[in-house]
Amino acid sequence: MADREDRIIRTDYSEIMQKNYIDYAMSVIVSRALPDVRDGLKPVQRRVLYDMWELGTRADRPYRKCARIVGDTMGKYHPHGDSSIYDALVVMAQPFKKGRVLIDGHGNFGSAEGDGAAAMRYTEARLEKFTQDVFLSDLDRDVVNFIPNFDETEQEPEVLPARLPNVLINGADGIAVGMVTSVPPHNIGEVIDAVIALINDADLSDDELFGMIKGPDFPTGGIVVNRKDLADIYRTGSGRIRIRGKVEIEKGRNGRTNIVITEIPYTMLGSGISKFLNDAAQLAETRQTTDIADISNQSGKEGIRIVIECRKGADIDRVCGLLYKKTKLEDTFGVNMLVVSGGRPETMSLRQILEAGVDFQFEVAGRKYENLLAQELEKKEVQEGLIRAVDVIDLIIEILRGSKNRKTAVDCLVMGKTEGIRFKSAKSKKMAAALMFTERQANAILDMRLVKLIGLEIEILQKDYEETVRKIAFYQDLLENHESMAGQIIRELKAMKKEYAVPRRTVIEDAGEIVVEAPGFVEEEVVFCMDRFGYVKTIDPAVYEKNREACEADYKTLIRVMNTDRICIFTDTGKMHSVKITDIPQKKLREKGIPVDNISHFSNQNERILYAASMSETGMSELFFATEKGLVKRTSGSEFVTGIRTIQSTKLAEGDRLTAVLRSDTCEQAVLKSRDGYFLRFPLSETSVQKKAALGVRGMELSEDDRLDGVWLLSNAEDCVIPYMGSSLSLKKLRMAKRGGKGTRKKKA
Repeated sequence: MADREDRIIRTDYSEIMQKNYIDYAMSVIVSRALPDVRDGLKPVQRRVLYDMWELGTRADRPYRKCARIVGDTMGKYHPHGDSSIYDALVVMAQPFKKGRVLIDGHGNFGSAEGDGAAAMRYTEARLEKFTQDVFLSDLDRDVVNFIPNFDETEQEPEVLPARLPNVLINGADGIAVGMVTSVPPHNIGEVIDAVIALINDADLSDDELFGMIKGPDFPTGGIVVNRKDLADIYRTGSGRIRIRGKVEIEKGRNGRTNIVITEIPYTMLGSGISKFLNDAAQLAETRQTTDIADISNQSGKEGIRIVIECRKGADIDRVCGLLYKKTKLEDTFGVNMLVVSGGRPETMSLRQILEAGVDFQFEVAGRKYENLLAQELEKKEVQEGLIRAVDVIDLIIEILRGSKNRKTAVDCLVMGKTEGIRFKSAKSKKMAAALMFTERQANAILDMRLVKLIGLEIEILQKDYEETVRKIAFYQDLLENHESMAGQIIRELKAMKKEYAVPRRTVIEDAGEIVVEAPGFVEEEVVFCMDRFGYVKTIDPAVYEKNREACEADYKTLIRVMNTDRICIFTDTGKMHSVKITDIPQKKLREKGIPVDNISHFSNQNERILYAASMSETGMSELFFATEKGLVKRTSGSEFVTGIRTIQSTKLAEGDRLTAVLRSDTCEQAVLKSRDGYFLRFPLSETSVQKKAALGVRGMELSEDDRLDGVWLLSNAEDCVIPYMGSSLSLKKLRMAKRGGKGTRKKKA
C-alpha cells in the first residue's frame, strides 16, 4: 500500500488542465491546421503528396483510385479519418480554389458552385508534373529530414523540398485553436520574379518587392479595389482585401440589356453563388429596383456566366451598383498570413515569407549539391581505378587467375598481399605488390566486364571521367561560392517560370465606395393577393381587372391598396401582424408569391389567419372580435394603426383562441353559432366598445364542451343564407334574442 501511495502525484487540477490544453492546442496548430512556411503545406497535404509519390502515381503514369491513395495515407501517415484526407486531396485538385493545382484529378471533383466531389471509390488521381518538379524531384537526395510516422513503422519527410514559396502561390486557410490563417493565392510568375530579385539583392526595399508582386491573383479572377491598402497588409501580414466580381454589358433579346458576371470574388465560391442569386432576386422582389427582369446561372465547364436580364430603359449603372452594394458581388477577403516557422506559429509579412523561402532554397540546394558532390567523388575514384586498371589489365588477369577466392584478389589489389597467389614470374609478383588500389576501386575492377577492354569503351570511360571531373569542379564552386549557388538557383527559377507561369487573372486597382441613390418613390395603387396557404404578392390593378374571376378563384384575400400603406393580418392567437406593401414583391399574375412569414413575425404552424385589411381602412373602421369560449367585443380600428410589426390585438383567456375578426361599423346584427348547432342572433349594439387590451363580454352561453365556430355580421336590410346540414339556412329568420343567451338549436334548416 505504501508503494502505491508513493506513486500518487498531488498537484493542482487547474495546472494539469492548463498544461494538457496547451499541449493539445500546439499539436493542432503545428500538426494539423497551419501550413509550414517552407513548403506551404499542411501535414495532411504533405502526406497525401508523399504517399502518391511512393505509390508511383506520376504524371506520366495511369491514374489510381482515390480510395487507394486515401487508405494508404491514413494507414501509414495520417490516422485522422478518411474524410479529412479526401477533402485535402480534392481541394488540391480543384483549379478554382488553387492558384496552381498539385493533383491531376480524373472524375467528378466538384464545381465552383459548391457541388461536392464524387465518393473516393469513383474518382481517380495522379500527381501533376508541376508537383513532381517543384515539390518532389529531389526527395531521393537527402535534402530534407525524415521523421518517424505516428507508429514509428515508416519514415515521412518533415517538409517537402519545395523550390517555390507555395504558401504565396496557392495560399492557405485553416482554423487552429484560438487562431486562424488565411493567405491569398498569388501569381506564380510574379512570385518567382520577387524571389529572384531578393536573391540578387537582399536589401531590396519593400516598395520594390510590392512592385513585383502587385497583389493577390485569385483563381476566380475578379477585381481587387483597394490597392492602396495592400502595402500595409503585406508589411503587417494581416488586413482586409476588397474584391469585386467582373461584369460585362451585352445586348439582350427584344432590345433589352444583359449584365453578365464572368468573374466572381474568391469568397463567393460554393454556396455563395446560390446566395448571390437569391440576394439578386430579392432586390427585385423587395422593389429596391424594378429594372431586373430575369436572372439565370449559365455557368459551366467554360467558366462563370451569370446573366441578369434588365428591362428596357433600365439604369444599368444603378443595377450594377446595387449588386455590388447589396450582394456578395463585392466582398472582403480577410488576410492573416499565419504560418509555422521554426516549429511555432508566426504571423509573417510578405518579405519574411519570401526570405524564409530563399533561405530554404539555399539549404535544400546546399544539401543537394553536397550529396551530388559526394556521389561524383565516389564515381571519380572508381573511374580512376578502372582507367589505371586498363593499363595493367594483363597483370590483373594474372592475379585473378592465380587467386583462390575474391578476398585474396582484393587484398592483393588493395594492400599488395601476394601470399597465396600463383604468379607466372617474380616480376609479376613484384608489380602486383605495388598496385595499391582503393577497396572501392578493387571491387569495381573485379566487377568490370571484359567488354570494357574494347577500344571505344576505353574512350567512353575516359570521357566519362572528364565529365565527372567537370561536375566535381562545378559542385565545389557552388558550395564554396555564394554567388555561384545563387546563380544556379536563379537559373532553375527562370526555367520554372518559363514552363509554369500564367497571365494574371485578378485586376488590381483603386476604386471608391459604391454609392447607390435611392430612386424617387412613386405612389401607386396595387392589388394585394393572399392565397389560402399564406403566400402573398401584389399585382397591377389593370391585370386584376382583366382577370377578376380567376383572381377571386385563386386567392382567399384580395385588397386594393396604395403602395404606401400596410396590411393588417389578424390571427386566431389574438395577434395582429403589420406588413409594409413595399416589402411584398410585385409579381406577374401566374407567378407564385412568397410566404407571409418571410416578411413578418407570422408563424405558419401555430397561427391561422382570420382577417386581413389595409391599415388605412382598418383605422377608419370598427372591428368585432369573437372567441371560441363565446366572448365578444367591438374595438375601434384606430387602435391598430401602428408601425410595430406585431401587436396583441385582443386579450384572450387561458386556453381560448379567436374564432373571427370582422369589420362591424356597417352592420347592426350579429349571429353566433356553436359547434353543437346552437344559433344566437342579437343586436350588435348590445356589444360594448372596448379597448384592445380587454377580454370582452359574454356573447353566447356555451356548455363546457361546446365551442363557438361561426360568426356573421348583418345589416338590417340584408339577409345571409348559409349551407347547414345538407340544406340552406336564412340567418334573418332566426329569432332575435339578447346577447349572452344560449340561443336556439337548429337540427335541420
